[in-house]
Amino acid sequence: MTQLITGHTKIIAHLGVPTESFRAPMIYNPFFEEQGVDCVVVPMGCGPADFPQFMRMVARLTNFTGALITMPHKVPAVDLLDEMSAAVRVCGACNAVKRGDDGRLLGDMFDGEGFSRGLLRKGCGIAGRSALVVGSGGVGSAIAAALAGAGLARLGLYDVNGAAADRLAGRLSDSYPDVAVSTGSNDPEGWDIVVNATPLGMNEGDPMPVDVARIAPSTFVGEVVMKREETAFLAAARAQGCATQVGSDMLFEQIPAYLEFFGLPTTTPDVLRRVSRLTY
Repeated sequence: MTQLITGHTKIIAHLGVPTESFRAPMIYNPFFEEQGVDCVVVPMGCGPADFPQFMRMVARLTNFTGALITMPHKVPAVDLLDEMSAAVRVCGACNAVKRGDDGRLLGDMFDGEGFSRGLLRKGCGIAGRSALVVGSGGVGSAIAAALAGAGLARLGLYDVNGAAADRLAGRLSDSYPDVAVSTGSNDPEGWDIVVNATPLGMNEGDPMPVDVARIAPSTFVGEVVMKREETAFLAAARAQGCATQVGSDMLFEQIPAYLEFFGLPTTTPDVLRRVSRLTY
């Protein structure tokens, strides 16, 4: 069954490129249909050059409920906000935007919360442990901040743009002075948790984000790429004996927080998994 869209239907814009990697519409929309919520998530392939103007314009639609912000717009979105959450300030990135009653744009960031909730649900403790996060863009920054906020003892950051990793390290140290933060290496040896927070794995033949042979079997390995259920990186980590988290798990775990932010009926990750119609 396909949800009927009428002139009363509210819109959540899903902004990013490439839209072929989007999985959120296949989770939100079946949930809205089952619950009778007259709202729909619409993928909108918006490139970097058009994003600032397009975001401002789409937020002016009378039936605009909010926007899901994904790669490559999570960092640029911050400059468009009139008000932001503490998570956005720490991460320097935003993945949810709504319009206030006064027309101002309000932003929040839920990637990190979704990722850390997923780890805890799988029995992977965070407090007192160590993590290597590869990728210091929007999603990597959010995950690093969430792990630090959950009591992580030691955090490694790596990005091909070393300056981006260093800037993130500075923001994290300011907010979480008890966490030992280092940058400059993507060597996964010796870390309890290893996270690929880069786009590597979206395309066949992409290089590995780290040397998988140096990951210990006891390491928990997480992924953010959602274009396929299991990336080559996760398959290789599982072959090493590692417990893993797929990219879509982060999405399922954060959607209840998104729904609350948008003022819509919320739910649980289990319900979302039951009703979702994910394809790859």
